Amino acid sequence: MVHLLLLVLIFWFRSIGLADNIKIGAFSEMDPAKGLPALWEKLVFPRIERQTSYTLIRDHDRTVIQAVSNASASGLIRHFKGSAEQHPWIVWQWKIDHVLQKGDVAAKQGDDYAARIYIAFEYTPEGKSWWQRMRFDAANLVAGGKLPGTALNYIWANKAALGTVVDNPFTDQTKMIVLQSGNAMAGQWIGEKRNLVEDYRMAFGQKPPRIMGIAIMTDTDNTGESTTAYYGDIQLSDEQTGQ
Repeated sequence: MVHLLLLVLIFWFRSIGLADNIKIGAFSEMDPAKGLPALWEKLVFPRIERQTSYTLIRDHDRTVIQAVSNASASGLIRHFKGSAEQHPWIVWQWKIDHVLQKGDVAAKQGDDYAARIYIAFEYTPEGKSWWQRMRFDAANLVAGGKLPGTALNYIWANKAALGTVVDNPFTDQTKMIVLQSGNAMAGQWIGEKRNLVEDYRMAFGQKPPRIMGIAIMTDTDNTGESTTAYYGDIQLSDEQTGQ
């Protein structure tokens, strides 16, 4: 009888629209005086000396992450194991001061973005050659076992058309999807909702492996420019929830 009641309650909760959400970045619930969120780690890159500065701040009535980048590159990542098929929707808010004038989604020297959300997926050996598997295993060993197999980047670009899907100039294992472009919406908070399963199939032509991490990044090292971005709460959901 108890089990039956539990099942009834679960179906009732879903029927009234209470989605199963996972708070990846509950920044609005945090105290800026306590520093960066405990579950988030710095994401730094070899041979890039200058790092973007990330700080919890109050932006009017909310607590958010502020990213200040001056010819620099680094990110913040939360290592998280999860299924995109069980929680296909990623929901977040972001804002920028301005885009990067030299930004170019098609060129290495323009591979900088005022804001981006980075979803890393686990490596799967299926369909890979012996050499590809060996090369990945060697690189992953150097990276301490944290190297993703593939990744989706949702970007705020300079001038690329909305909806553009393009290979990252440095690797075809990272696909970039343009959600915002240009300065028309600069200075305003924008809420985003994306279906990871649909976007991964669109970008890679197959269902996504398991998620292994979600990162935010504002980078300006290739263009040598400066900008500031703001990141609000980030969550995964089994339903297309509102903002």
